Amino acid sequence: MWIGGGQWAGKSTVARLLAVRYGLTAYHYDYHDARGHNDRRIARRIALGQSPAAPDPDAVWVNTDPEEMAAETLAGFPVRFEWALDDLRGLVSGRPIVAEGWGLRPELVAPIIDSPRRMVVMVPTEAFRERQLRELPRTATVGHGVSDPARAQRNRLGRDRLVADDAVRSARRLGIRVIEVDGTQDADAVADIVADHFRPYLLEDRGS
Repeated sequence: MWIGGGQWAGKSTVARLLAVRYGLTAYHYDYHDARGHNDRRIARRIALGQSPAAPDPDAVWVNTDPEEMAAETLAGFPVRFEWALDDLRGLVSGRPIVAEGWGLRPELVAPIIDSPRRMVVMVPTEAFRERQLRELPRTATVGHGVSDPARAQRNRLGRDRLVADDAVRSARRLGIRVIEVDGTQDADAVADIVADHFRPYLLEDRGS
């Protein structure tokens, strides 16, 4: 089962709740992409004739604009998706897997699932995104050594909006359900909605 979508929509929380409720194994794309995939990222830069060092933070976050950032992020998702698939192929847990993360794009997942119902796309409304920014400390800054943190944060938020919008368009084109999270329901209630969507697979996977 796959949960894609936008940043700050609660995908990780919902996946964890489903894992506990139904005895699933949760795969958190962002965690692995930020940590376990760095060696592959370095190797790819070398193969492309680039410096193995990480790009200059200002070049990535400050001296750019949201449109350029979104385009670069979207262009990189197919390669990063293959790395995630490698992880999943090697994940032998004996339990069904729910994979979540913003890099699990509808257009990448759709060709490898037997039904659009194997996936949902969760995106935050603008009001809920603003609430997350106020309440989640990790959303407050870019987290890199940049010369203009405020501009870097604006660029990141603009990129995130564009990437989330692209996920919605892709999902609707492919007949994959989109769930807009507006903050009026708590995490357990949103998990109920997602569980209901996945119900046929959860029941089958539990031996019903």
